[in-house]
Amino acid sequence: MRAFLKLIRIENLLFIIFIQFLIRYALFIPFGIETALPTFQFVLLVLATVFLAAGGYIINDIQDIVADTINRPKKVKATQNITEKMSYNYFIVFNVLAVGIGFYLANYIDKPALVAFFIAISALLFIYSSFLKYILIVKNLVVAVLAALVLISLGIFDLMPAITESNQPAMRVIFSVILDYALFALLLTFLREIDKDIEDIDGDQNAGIKTLPIVLGSERTAKIAFIFGAFTVVAVVFYVYNYLYKYNIAILYFLLLVIAPLVFFCVKILSAKKKKEFGFLSTLLKIIMFLGMLSMALLPFLLGRSS
Repeated sequence: MRAFLKLIRIENLLFIIFIQFLIRYALFIPFGIETALPTFQFVLLVLATVFLAAGGYIINDIQDIVADTINRPKKVKATQNITEKMSYNYFIVFNVLAVGIGFYLANYIDKPALVAFFIAISALLFIYSSFLKYILIVKNLVVAVLAALVLISLGIFDLMPAITESNQPAMRVIFSVILDYALFALLLTFLREIDKDIEDIDGDQNAGIKTLPIVLGSERTAKIAFIFGAFTVVAVVFYVYNYLYKYNIAILYFLLLVIAPLVFFCVKILSAKKKKEFGFLSTLLKIIMFLGMLSMALLPFLLGRSS
């Protein structure tokens, strides 16, 4: 069981579940937003997302075995009892379940064409692991976009089908908030993927994967990460200044728990040299992502006070 949980990256799947429940119960329910999915169907949507993600992790690990032998030998050792055939079977089962649930949900909300959302992501995960991950920058962008789609999927399946003329203004506001957080997830994920490329340079080179540090060198790539990190800091500051300037608690939250750690990342990425240091920065970005998403829980309290 431990090997299986390691294979599907259970901690990442729990994070996905947390984010989707947070959106539902920190944005939709507190503000009385009409939704298309009852609780049971919403849980199915979360499960479908988790199944897709688990399938993606599995197929990625299959294709990454050469690189991971160097980059993450402990993970390879932990999952060595799971054969490649078993991994492919798990991948197929998870994707069939996800697409099957997607077919049911798309018909439930009377939008049968939306099953293409799950089919497209399933295909993209396979193409990414088999082909796209070997293309410079494209691999980073694909992973970042997939992270954003975890949030956007709720807007597509739970909000859009429930839009009417009377609730359209409120729906537009909530959907824009989802897009803002999705953009935050995209930026943080893209930044983390660059950092991980530097961390994994030895294994990726051995596996023939083209990444920025392999093409440009680790130092130049670290400078690119610094520039992109600084851009992300500016983007978050801009968001806080324009949308949260009335709320001192929100400003303090973002300054201490999102912006300051991001600035720390930008400073440390320029001086980092060892694999362990880049691993620490990767973990730091995951924590920043978690804290950034957790800020959604503040919104009902803040807007409730201001009303």
